[in-house]
Amino acid sequence: MSASQAKQTVRARRLRLPSEFHYRWVWQLRASPEALWEYVANTDRFNKDTNVPAVTILDPQSEMPNHRRRLKMYRLQLGAIKLVPIVWTENPFEWIKPYRFGVFRDYSQGPLRYMRTYTELRPRPDGGTEAIYEVWAAPRNVLWSPAIPFQIGLLSANDFRRAFFRYDKMALEHRPFQIDLTLRRPALAPGARKRLMALGRELDMRGVSPSLTTRLVSLIERGDDLSLLRMRPYALADAWNKPRRQVLEMFLHATRLGMLDSRWELLCPLCRGPKATARTLDAVPQQVHCDVCHIDYTTQFDQSVEIVFTPNPLIRPVAVVDYCVGGPQITPHVLIQQVVRARKGSFVNAPRQVGRYRVRTSELPGWQAVAVDVAGKPDVAFVASGDGWPPGEVILAPEASIAFENRTDADQLFIFERIEWTDQAATAADVTTLQLFRDLFGKETLRNDVQIGINSLTVMFTDLLNSTALYREIGDAPAFGVVMSHFDVIRAAVMEEGGSIVKTNGDAVMAVFRRPIQAIRAAVRAQSALANPPAGGKPLHLKMGMHTGSCIAVTLNERLDYFGSVVNIAARLESKSNGTDIVLSKDIYLDPEVLEYFGRTSEFEVAAFSSTLKGYGDRAFDLWRITPHLNAPAAEPTRPVR
Repeated sequence: MSASQAKQTVRARRLRLPSEFHYRWVWQLRASPEALWEYVANTDRFNKDTNVPAVTILDPQSEMPNHRRRLKMYRLQLGAIKLVPIVWTENPFEWIKPYRFGVFRDYSQGPLRYMRTYTELRPRPDGGTEAIYEVWAAPRNVLWSPAIPFQIGLLSANDFRRAFFRYDKMALEHRPFQIDLTLRRPALAPGARKRLMALGRELDMRGVSPSLTTRLVSLIERGDDLSLLRMRPYALADAWNKPRRQVLEMFLHATRLGMLDSRWELLCPLCRGPKATARTLDAVPQQVHCDVCHIDYTTQFDQSVEIVFTPNPLIRPVAVVDYCVGGPQITPHVLIQQVVRARKGSFVNAPRQVGRYRVRTSELPGWQAVAVDVAGKPDVAFVASGDGWPPGEVILAPEASIAFENRTDADQLFIFERIEWTDQAATAADVTTLQLFRDLFGKETLRNDVQIGINSLTVMFTDLLNSTALYREIGDAPAFGVVMSHFDVIRAAVMEEGGSIVKTNGDAVMAVFRRPIQAIRAAVRAQSALANPPAGGKPLHLKMGMHTGSCIAVTLNERLDYFGSVVNIAARLESKSNGTDIVLSKDIYLDPEVLEYFGRTSEFEVAAFSSTLKGYGDRAFDLWRITPHLNAPAAEPTRPVR
């Protein structure tokens, strides 16, 4: 059924003036509920698209229970004159993804006493959706009663229909909001178009793909403010079907050139919304407070610090506005959110997707760990009480019956959410391990008194074999030139794999990567290039060791550096290398990507061994030696892994 053939039914019911108006619209859409959800449940976008005015948060620092907020908007504006102020308390949205959501608003000022909206996406046998949208609205008094049929029943009804059918088309085309170029004319600053075109040419000269430059320039020209206010490189790369690193590096170049501005957002580990921003790394605090979740949290480079971008105001000014502050897509990791009244209960079904989740409430500390698995229980009750959550993990079957029980004397907002963070965030760990970031923004460092953790970082140390003999053999000046050239080889290999060189010491190098497989490939490339130089060059052998795990990011000697046991162990593993091999820790070797890499190639000898490390006493570490199929000098005696 095409959009033009879709049927619409509208029912308006007036009980008695000025009691309540009820409107119900039903539309037959072609996309599935799962495909429609990210569009329809984006209430910030939906309100903008249906001409709802922007809202402001009153008393943003106040901490109302269960994610409630006091909001304000104006209707009937004539230029700068705002005629009808509207103030209300917005209760938390409730939803079950991807089928239904709704919200109740209690008004203290304006033409309404309350309004409730409800959206339901019912799957059809043909794969489409029956979309139901309902509104209940009560006027403040009889004088305001005529305004509701005019505004909601007439004006807004047409806006609602247009939005739903537009979202249906976008869902069928897999066209996300962030690349929906809706502006008919550029909304640029005076004279900015020439600057934008000139900067686009500079991006091309810096090696950025011209097709990517064209996409970015078009987005800046014609994207709407909501798309441009918080541009996320990885999300855009996925929407454009382009490599993420290429898009991120383009954004870094564009920021350096003045086309874009960047900022670091500090995300809450529970609601995962930005709770603070910093223009530069030296403004990133170690502790942040979330006024919605009522928690203080410690920032983590690879989770809670994300870089986002917006156009430079000299190119295109972007208004910072909110149209909704609590819809389902603001917290897309939350699959179910339900308010359960004091001493009451509620029933829902578990998600279909196998995976790990947790159940918590917004007012009680802690949570209950949950796994959805085919071998799980068909039903379970999650109880909120003053006794806290029970230990261990509850295992549920897909679509199992869930009871939320509230045994407290206050309403509780139950939240069923995914544990995994989105992989579409370009985190500080991703960005700061790029050599390009260090080259372009070398002065971006943390404050000297700030230390920020990274849950996962791969550290590689290298050292030239027999470099002292090299200086004796060919002389200081030629040997120094060889050492400098070998840095260029390592740098090229590290950059190719998305890593960065943190520092050098003599002829030794410390480099970091986000994933172990990147370090492995960079090490293989660098060793091969140095061992097989162009005609007339001297073959060099590079000792290499690497380890992966958590560490601390700090500022040392005016540059971003890393400390911790992972760094110390990686440095000691390099000394176990003989110059034609790579020594790996157990954590590196057992990484799934690394195992797959060595499993599909026969170019290396892989040998396990055990050895102690300086500074770690008699402890024997399980290690692996990766050697290309070439003649190599004898390795140090090793012991079998125990």
